[in-house]
Formats: sequence, structure tokens, C-alpha cells
Amino acid sequence: MRTELLPVPLAPEISLHLAGGDTGLFDATGGEFRSDVPPPFWAFVWAGGQALARYVLDHPRIVAGRRVLDIAAGSGVAAIAAARAGAASVEALDLDPAAAEATRRNAAANGVTVRARAADVTEAGPADVVLAGDVFYTRTVADRMTSALRPVAASGALILVGDPGRGYFPERLFIRRAEYTVPVPAALEETETLVTAVWEMRNTMLSPTNKL
Repeated sequence: MRTELLPVPLAPEISLHLAGGDTGLFDATGGEFRSDVPPPFWAFVWAGGQALARYVLDHPRIVAGRRVLDIAAGSGVAAIAAARAGAASVEALDLDPAAAEATRRNAAANGVTVRARAADVTEAGPADVVLAGDVFYTRTVADRMTSALRPVAASGALILVGDPGRGYFPERLFIRRAEYTVPVPAALEETETLVTAVWEMRNTMLSPTNKL
């Protein structure tokens, strides 16, 4: 699909190849979701990813010198922010191969190195910091992400989630660290801004490893 290199509204230090104009998610997939063509989530910068990027850029000590993993990376905005903030290494995972390619392209446009690949969260390697934006949008995905992330938090890794109030976010497992009013495409969210929080997952379980 056609994209433009545009600054991220909440983190203009970063520019991404994004769907321009009033293109919405349904428009980009021919007016409907198709089982054989994943919707191009990577062509939009979602509120949760923007909030994570802003938080990481404003608090670089969180990632500086550490191994960072961005899961369900989409455009790679959070991964790119971590790389800019001085992470020792940054890996970005997404199930969609097109998202991994978009992340590599966006990282190159911002002059940083991100290892992006199409993989499931269960295929991730060890990390000191895990970033996850907008991953609690259905019950099935939310349950799966929660099950994957809780042992990692228990092992001592820092888990940061950006969430704009999606219906299946398990707030009881998190501590709010920041909140932003995030500009979003009206064609995507049917509003011009979303109040979005950055949350840290509580360390509530015992686990011998920090591998997802």
C-alpha cells in the first residue's frame, strides 16, 4: 500500500512510513478484513505505541544499555524509540512479515538498528525490558499476552504496556506510570485523541527465567 514518511504525532523525533490522508484500516484492506491478507496494522501508529515511544524517549535510563524486546511491534515505533534512547540491543516481533519489513524500513529511516522478524511472542529470546503497545484488544489475545508476560515480569524483567483503555486490559496486574493525550487518525479510531497510559506489570509470580 502507499505510505508517506511522517512524524509520529506524540514523538515527532521519530518518522515512520504510514498510510496518509484519511485512509482507515478497512480502506487499506479493500473495505473488509480478509483471512488470507492480514490487515496492515503496521501502516498506522497506534496510541499505545506512541505512548510507549514518548515514555521511553523521556526516560532513556529505563532502556539504556539493556536488551529490549518490542512485541506485536507493528510499525516498530516503540522499538525505534528504545534504540534512540540507547538500548544495547532491540528486537521487534510481529506475526505479520509485512510488519517486520516495515519496522526494518522505519528503523533505517531513523538511523537506528532494530532486529525485526516475523515471530510469535513465544519465540522471543531473553530481554531486560519488554514493550507492548495495544495488545489487549480481544479477550483471546489479552489472555495469551497476560500468560506470556507474567512469568517474565516475575523473573525481574521490566514490562511496559501502552494501552488506551481497550476493553480487555487487566489493570489489576499493572501500575500506572504515565498518561498522555495521544493524537490518532480519526479514520482509524473515530476520534482525534485517545487518553493512553503507560503501565508497568507487577512482579507477582516466581519464575527461574526471563525468556518469553
